[in-house]
Order: sequence, then structure tokens, then C-alpha cells
Amino acid sequence: MGLSWLLLASLIWLQSKHFVADYVLQPAWMISGKGDLARPGGYIHAGVHAVATMPILWISTPNVIWIVVVGGSEFVIHFLVDHSKAVHGRQHPHPMNSRMFWTLHGFDQLAHHLTYSAILAAIIYSHGVN
Repeated sequence: MGLSWLLLASLIWLQSKHFVADYVLQPAWMISGKGDLARPGGYIHAGVHAVATMPILWISTPNVIWIVVVGGSEFVIHFLVDHSKAVHGRQHPHPMNSRMFWTLHGFDQLAHHLTYSAILAAIIYSHGVN
């Protein structure tokens, strides 16, 4: 598979994985646990994202150290983005039908998708392309 097709397949995988992990596989206890460092919800949610990213990393570059570094980075970034959003949302609640609620939700999603852009850049880098 050429690099262009690998990147396209990786992007499709990452975006599909994001939908499933963020919208399908989040029970109430996981959602309510975000923003509280003593509760497992945010950690497990970020872990689901990191683990689900690993198959596409294995296909792109089967290097265990590289996969752990990139997957671990995604875990940390995803956790911090969600934690920050949850803390901010509790301190400054906005109704779901407000512009600010959707602006914050959109910013959260943008941050996650920019993480995927960074993962794609890491795949390009791992293939020696400048």
C-alpha cells in the first residue's frame, strides 16, 4: 500500500474510531467521571481511544516502541482535552441549545481531530518522508 492510501486509510480509521469511542461506547459513569481525577471514567475513555488507535499504527509502522509512544501521547492528550472541557463545563455550565455549548463542544472535537493530524504526520515521519 502506498503512503497516500495508508494515510487515507489511517484517517478513515481514526475518524471512525473517534465516533465509536466518543459517542457509542461512553456510558453515563464514564462521562460523569471526566473532570474528576479520582474517578476512572476519563482514564478509561482516553484508554479506549489509545487502544483503538493501535491497529492502524501497527499497519502503518509495526514498531512496538513507536506504537506505544504515539498511543501513549494520544492517551495523555485525549485525557487532558476531555478533563479540561469537563472542569470548565462544571464551572461554567451552558444549556445544550446555547451557542457557547456548541462552540466548546466543537473546540473539543477540533482538538481531538488535530491530534489525528499529528498522528498522520508521525506516520509520514516514520516512513522517512520530509
